[in-house]
Formats: sequence, structure tokens, C-alpha cells
Amino acid sequence: MGAGHAHVLYRDAASPVHRLAPEVKIAAMVLFTLAVVATPREAFWAFGGYALLVTGVAVLARVGLRWLLLRATVELPFVLFAFVLPFLGAGERVQLVGLSLSVDGLYGGWNILAKGTLGVLASLLLAGTTTTRDLILGLDRLRCPQILTQIATFMLRYLDVLVGEARRMRVARVSRGDDPRFLWQLRGYAAGVGALFLRAFERGERVYLAMVSRGYSGRMPAVWQGAGAASAGQWLAAATVPLAAVFIAATAVVLT
Repeated sequence: MGAGHAHVLYRDAASPVHRLAPEVKIAAMVLFTLAVVATPREAFWAFGGYALLVTGVAVLARVGLRWLLLRATVELPFVLFAFVLPFLGAGERVQLVGLSLSVDGLYGGWNILAKGTLGVLASLLLAGTTTTRDLILGLDRLRCPQILTQIATFMLRYLDVLVGEARRMRVARVSRGDDPRFLWQLRGYAAGVGALFLRAFERGERVYLAMVSRGYSGRMPAVWQGAGAASAGQWLAAATVPLAAVFIAATAVVLT
């Protein structure tokens, strides 16, 4: 895998967040998300504190808030569900702008909206400051099961190959009069998917045999984990945000 394998969410910049080792960013994002989830939904001020932390990291990473908000629209289905909850919830109800809304539904919708949005924004910051290769490398250093990191590594390495193969197969079908837009040609489309699977499986077998012949034993080389590992200073720097989030969550639990 070369360093050029960057995903569409990655934002190349020379920021302190980009320079952090991937494992510390992954750990910080997970701990921050856990702190947000553990916060009582009634502690409105706490979510304001989390939003300030996310904004601070975005500014430090030179990731525009507009870019973050546009990508955060991926959670739109959950947002719609959150807005429906006040109408469907049971229990005590209140009148707001002429509408009868459930109190428990209002709290539930706010809980989904606030925690979901903060989690999505934290994930986007991680993706925007870390290449896909570094994400897998960080998971490997955090002792994620080898089978998972290796599958992800090979998928990333050969995804472009499979996409190119599928594109060539489609061009071949169209040049022979096939048009996948018509329902009665769905059978041919399904056959093409099956053929692509067989080609991918055979290619995977050849790649695996080639790797075994070069000394592959089922684990990545030691240099994969060792080069550029996080220093103690990087762990301390990355711990500031999740520790602040944990402090906010603990305070919210005590005060609520």
C-alpha cells in the first residue's frame, strides 16, 4: 500500500492534528464519543461544551466548519426520526406552537440529535485528518485483531482494481447492446456481478500465493507497527480533548 491511498474525506493540510500518530487520534475519538454517550440528556450545557471542543479541534486541524456540516448530512435520516419522536412519544405532553408534544419524546429527540451529531462530527474530523492507510495502521497498533486489519488492508489496496474491472465489464456489455436500465436485462446484470465475484476470488488466490512465496506468514511485518509510532508527548497532547470530555460528562452526571 502506498501513501497515495487517501479516501475522499481526507483533507490534506499541515496541521498539528494531521501530524499526530493515527492510533492516538482513534483512541481520542472513541473516548470522546463514549463520554458524549454517557452524558445525561438533561445536561444541555454539557453538549455545548462538547461542541466547543469539536470546534476547537476543527480550527486546529484547519478543517472548515462548512465542510464538516455538509458531510454531516449523512445523519439526516436520524435527524428526521428525532423530529418525529415528540409526536409519537407517550406520557406527559406539553403545548408548543399549538402542537401537543410528548415531553419524553422531546428529550429523546434531543438526545439522538445532540449525541448523533457530535459523534458524526468527531468521526469526520478523524477521517479528514487521517488517510485510510494510517487509519488501518492505527488500528493495528491498537491491537485490533489482525484478521480485520488485513482484510481492510487488502480491500483498500485492490478496491480500485475491482472498480476498474467492473467498469470494463460494463463497457463490454454496453458495446454488445446490453442496457442495464431495462428491467428485463436484470438477469445479465446479475450474471456480470457473479462473474466479477469469481474474478475477484481468483485474483485474491493468486495474490495470496504470491505473498506466501515471498515469506508472508499471516501477519504484517514488524516494521508495519513500529515505524512512526506515537510518542508519549503525542499521547498526552491527544488526551486533552477526551479528558476534558470525560470531566464534562462526570460533572453532568453529578449535577443531574
